[in-house]
Amino acid sequence: MQLPEGKKIYFASDQHFGVPTFEKSLEREKHFVKWLDEIRVDAHEIFIVGDLFDFWFEYKQAVPRGFVRVLGKLAEIRDSGIPIHIFTGNHDMWIFDYLPKEIGAELYRKPIEREWNGKKFYIGHGDGLGPGDYGYKFIKKVFANRFLQWCFARLHPNFGIGLANYFSRASRAKTGESDAEFLGEDKEWLAIYSKEMLEKQHYDYFVFGHRHLPLNIELKENSHYINLGDWIQYFTYGVFDGKEMVLEAYPIKK
Repeated sequence: MQLPEGKKIYFASDQHFGVPTFEKSLEREKHFVKWLDEIRVDAHEIFIVGDLFDFWFEYKQAVPRGFVRVLGKLAEIRDSGIPIHIFTGNHDMWIFDYLPKEIGAELYRKPIEREWNGKKFYIGHGDGLGPGDYGYKFIKKVFANRFLQWCFARLHPNFGIGLANYFSRASRAKTGESDAEFLGEDKEWLAIYSKEMLEKQHYDYFVFGHRHLPLNIELKENSHYINLGDWIQYFTYGVFDGKEMVLEAYPIKK
């Protein structure tokens, strides 16, 4: 696909709306909505690359309270004709059909490939990819089990969502602090995964979230692993202008 003149592709991930408190989450949500309002001027497509929410579960007739500002803004942008792409992350993997129906967003559970202006992209949240982390990979399979999802849906929302929020807030992803330490290129498992993928096929950009750490690592000439950081500490995002992709930070005070 050739990008129209002056148009850009935007990527952001790991907003984790809902933590650590209602007030602080709302402050970050308003900041993110302000960013969305600004980028819509030249956005050709927008990718939310996982963990938009710190927890999300859709009952058949109920969804979690809150997030009306960001959901309303995404719906408004989509209604204006700009495609919205949302990836499930490890915290909001129980997004089902509500966002596609209500917002008109495209929903993805696995990495996807895209190409713009001759540049090939491999895009995904990043959880469960690469070597190691077998405990989490097992838990992910458990959470993805349809029968267990059905069992959870039998719980009253007040109890089920309350219980899930309790454990979610206790996890390390609520602040991103434990994820924000660079391990070294030889130990960054998404960089390792990207290099393994490069042995099979060339990609100009591997775009992931999940690590909560903004990274732009040159894997080899004309191939980069980019981690989008988060909207908890760094407020970073990726932007592709048709020629190259870069990481930028949205100022907290603007």
